[in-house]
Parts: sequence; structure tokens; C-alpha cells
Amino acid sequence: MTFDFAFALSTLPHILAAVFTTIWVAIVSSIGASLLGFIWEILRRLNRPLGYLMRFVIDAIRSTPLLVQIYTLYFVLPYYGLTLPALVVGVLSLSIYYSGYLAEVFKSGIDAIEPGQFDAAKALGLGRIDTIFLIIAPQMLRNVAAPMGNYFISLLKATPYLAVIAVPEMFGSALDVASDTFRYAEPMLVAGLIFLAMALIIACAVKALEQRLLVSSKR
Repeated sequence: MTFDFAFALSTLPHILAAVFTTIWVAIVSSIGASLLGFIWEILRRLNRPLGYLMRFVIDAIRSTPLLVQIYTLYFVLPYYGLTLPALVVGVLSLSIYYSGYLAEVFKSGIDAIEPGQFDAAKALGLGRIDTIFLIIAPQMLRNVAAPMGNYFISLLKATPYLAVIAVPEMFGSALDVASDTFRYAEPMLVAGLIFLAMALIIACAVKALEQRLLVSSKR
């Protein structure tokens, strides 16, 4: 069976129809993962007992396959009376899974800040919340922009996992075309090229942000 370019082009509208869902899931999950990862890291630094607990939580999240987490939220929770829509499960799964990795990224970013910054904030009479959001977070973002961008790209590429719970994302749409026509090469290639284009856009945006943060830090 030879590759049919005309058929590949004919699959484009159907696959593109699911791009919005893929982008929406990736954006919301990236925000959720960032917020959760930052919360895990801040809680880990509050005191020693909580630090041990959060270290266990972060390691447990990172050590469990994403597919297992998706199946747990979608198929196991209903046994305990909690049934969530597939799209909600997808966003929650991606957010929780990547929050474990981003927590480690934030840890490195905070550790790279000079200890004198914390002492200066205390000397100025700033509370813990003000210190975190006004002093620590802006400086941390300069240190972690690049690795965060890498994880956002990784999260985008993980959205096809949601096809197993029938989330109408791009890979699932390509798979539908393939199963209906028994031609897999064309829709898979089209989906792959769209993923590549989106990943390159994110990479360029992250690089531009990194350069902007670097320039602003030198002023």
C-alpha cells in the first residue's frame, strides 16, 4: 500500500477539528500543573514533617505511569461514587502528573536564588506570602523558563493518552479516520506534523520569553 497524499490532505479537516480541544487541554493542564507544582514545592519548604510528606507525594506522582493515573481517575473513582467527565479526567491527570516534575523544576529555581534575598525580605518586614509572590516567584521564573517550556511541550505530546478515555483530541480523531479507512500512515503523519508545528511554536515562545527575562534581569 503506497502513501496517498490526496487522502492525507482529505483527513486534514477532520483532524484539525480536534486541534482546539488538544490546545485547550494542553493550556489548562499546563496552568494546573504549574500551580500544583508550585504549591507542592512551597509546602515542602514549610517544615520538616510536611517536607517529608510532600517529598513522598511528589515522588509517588512522578513514579506512577500517566496511563495508570488516567485509568484510576476514570475507572476506579466511580466505584467510590465520584464520576468525572472524560475531559475533566484528562486535564486533572495531566495536571497532577506534570506537577510532580514541575515541583522539582521550581525547587531548582528557588535553590538558585541567593539566600540573601530571603534575609532581605525578612528585614523589610515582608510576610511569607508577600516574600513568595513578590520576591521569590519573579526571580524563580527567570531560572526555570526553559525547563518549564520543555515540560509544556512534553505535556502537549502526552495529550494522545487521553484517546483511551474517548477525549476528542487530535490523535483520537486521527485514529478514528484510520480505523474507518484501514489507512493509518496518512492520518498519523498529518497528526504528527501538526504536533510538531505546535511544539515548535511553544519552543520559540519559550525562547523569546527566556531572552526577555534575561534582558529584564540585567536592567
